Amino acid sequence: MNRTTDVAATPLGDAVRTTADRPDAAWHDVGLPVAERVEALVAAMTLEEKLAQLVGVWVGADPDGGEVAPHQNDLTGDPVVWHDVIASGLGQLTRPFGTRPVDPVAGARSLALSQQQVVAANRFGIPALVHEECLTGFAAWQATAYPAPLSWGASFDPALVAEMAGLIGRSMWAAGVHQGLAPVLDVTRDYRWGRTEETIGEDPYLVGTVGTAYVRGLEGTGIVATLKHFAGYSASRAGRNLAPVAIGPREFADVVLPPFEMAVHDGGVRSVMHSYSDVDGVPSAADAGLLTTLLRDTWGFDGTVVADYFAVKFLQTLHGVAEDEAHAAALALTAGVDVELPTVRCYGAPLLDAVKRGDVDEALVDRALRRVLRQKVELGLLDPEWSALPADVDNLELDSPHARDVALRLARESVVLLANDGVLPLRPGLRLAVVGPLADDPMAMLGCYSFPAHIGVHHPDVPLGLEIPTVLAALRDAVDGAVTHARGCEIIGESAPDDLAAAVAAAAEADVCVVAVGDLAGLFGRGTSGEGCDATELVLPGGQAELVRAVAATGTPVVLLLITGRPYAIGDLAGGAAATVQAFFPGQLGGTAIADVLTGAVSPSGRLPVGIPGDPSGQPGTYLSAPLGRRSGVSNVDPTPAFPFGHGLGYDTFTWSSARVAADRPWTTDGEVELELDVRNPGTRAGADVVQLYLHDPVAQVTRPVVRLVGYARVPLEGGASARVTFRVPADVTSFTGLDGRRVVEPGAVQLRVSRSSEDVHEAVDLRLVGPLREVDHTRRRLTDVSVTHEEVARA
Repeated sequence: MNRTTDVAATPLGDAVRTTADRPDAAWHDVGLPVAERVEALVAAMTLEEKLAQLVGVWVGADPDGGEVAPHQNDLTGDPVVWHDVIASGLGQLTRPFGTRPVDPVAGARSLALSQQQVVAANRFGIPALVHEECLTGFAAWQATAYPAPLSWGASFDPALVAEMAGLIGRSMWAAGVHQGLAPVLDVTRDYRWGRTEETIGEDPYLVGTVGTAYVRGLEGTGIVATLKHFAGYSASRAGRNLAPVAIGPREFADVVLPPFEMAVHDGGVRSVMHSYSDVDGVPSAADAGLLTTLLRDTWGFDGTVVADYFAVKFLQTLHGVAEDEAHAAALALTAGVDVELPTVRCYGAPLLDAVKRGDVDEALVDRALRRVLRQKVELGLLDPEWSALPADVDNLELDSPHARDVALRLARESVVLLANDGVLPLRPGLRLAVVGPLADDPMAMLGCYSFPAHIGVHHPDVPLGLEIPTVLAALRDAVDGAVTHARGCEIIGESAPDDLAAAVAAAAEADVCVVAVGDLAGLFGRGTSGEGCDATELVLPGGQAELVRAVAATGTPVVLLLITGRPYAIGDLAGGAAATVQAFFPGQLGGTAIADVLTGAVSPSGRLPVGIPGDPSGQPGTYLSAPLGRRSGVSNVDPTPAFPFGHGLGYDTFTWSSARVAADRPWTTDGEVELELDVRNPGTRAGADVVQLYLHDPVAQVTRPVVRLVGYARVPLEGGASARVTFRVPADVTSFTGLDGRRVVEPGAVQLRVSRSSEDVHEAVDLRLVGPLREVDHTRRRLTDVSVTHEEVARA
């Protein structure tokens, strides 16, 4: 990796250069079509200037420590001189806010200065495109830290996720950033994988719908969303990061690809980041069939494909399919990788020499260049009025009241009540013990790509930059009674000898004990969850299971509170608890949200986006399994989860009517069927239920999952209120990859299951698809249309 020297510290103000300082040129003429502006630039550029647009530079990266990407130190080279590296132009600036804590206003002004210098240095006045991470919020100091993606999935609320993404995008745009490296659309296949916390769940329909909502929210602000990681990354062997992926083409097509396809067609996404992994021996960065034939030629994607960090170089150093950097560049460029990130390496001098030698066709460079330049033109970076300094920069606020409100609402909706014998909600006036290593730790709320966990931990002398109430603090504010605390044990490292005894004593003297256990997010072994923090087995890290058992043995009713980045096998632990609650890194206001749920200020409405294993020996394995993937008499291993996908309770059980199916016409293989039911909240408190619709295909030409999600509706209702939920299910959603590799809608018997979870079926509706076997493609209808009509509440 190359590192730049510091840019000159000169005042900005009116001196900020814009593209208007350049002589008249076609590429600055907003009256011309985008394609003409792009072609004028391509024709005028030298090879060196073309290649400069295909690389990024990590201005703030520190090779002496605090690494934020795998093998970063291995790739560190001598620092480069800033003015030399930008002399021919620059494609992207990498993570100017997400490298170290910096005041947002100062950071925006520093970025503007860098942009001024980039524009002034190259002949065409082309600024760099600036990208940042934004998975759990803009990865900048003092920016709102939202819930992690598993919480998005648990909410079953795409609209709220889209609202969150819009807020993230507006804050990034206001700071001078153009591209966000999110969302992650990998479908969880093995819970041991450390990046499970970055996924939305284990079902492609849930991942696709929620992820597409995020894309729409971000893209709606002008920010370029980037789909990650295309494709197959989450299906690595044994859940190990970057491990090879052994997956069949049918599973790849029916489970891995659909969320990406949905976001491309329905979300209007403008960038895709390829995966680190190889699938059946072919690294994604060198897979022209994936990045060009499928993504572009078949799906029609016309944005940019960017490299995951250092992944072009990895073709040589990790995958062994390239003999040197020039060969790696040739493979990636040919496959369809347009931009090398995070810094110039293979697409610099090695690719330049290869083109000059005739080893790489310059037409491939031009192909990538056109995509990069078109995006810059569309972003307005070459418009005469463009300015490096964002408007109203001195009032830049990255953690607004609106942002905190959305973060709190999403956190509340994502808390899942797994089991409850009546101890929740906590009654007023009780004596409460709050124990566990996550009870009083603000970092317990945050995923690995939040700024405090990703970068802030390397700067312990710098404040977090956010107010992050812990579970203990929030409960002390919310509970009308005495609250005691003991840590109990550590997540990582040795526990103090007296910690367990103190927790047991606190529990024994309380009416109820909340024991907060789970994960600490980090990167590359510095945490128990996160990138490079893979698990060998699905048991709670450290001595936490022992703590839970010891506290339960006191006889005091225990609320088992899990705050994790993956599901853990808690079958025996949940059995000894009076109530079990699951949260997935719920963000900076997660402590408040959890307290709201435990005290009954909010009725829980989250649903599991992943199953909770009962026994670590029975997993990994998701609910998307064929009959023989479930418990059977031919194996002694029982993979039945303790709590299934889609499970979640509230404090009031909503009543559902029988399902009604429009029977005026048959369900044809090119038609749709309409199904509706009424949902009522019989209680007095407001709440929400999630109606889930699953497909069961009893006979098919290939083995199919027993059930798979094909629709859902989150239904918020005031006490006493009701609503009508209508599903319009196109036959296309029943499609699958058949024997000959074609996606087909197959006639025959099918069953739609109106369910409270993948295992809790309210009603099974037997139907029959009639008509010919029908082949479908990427133009098929991917979504079940859902409407929720609220009825008026009768008032006395």
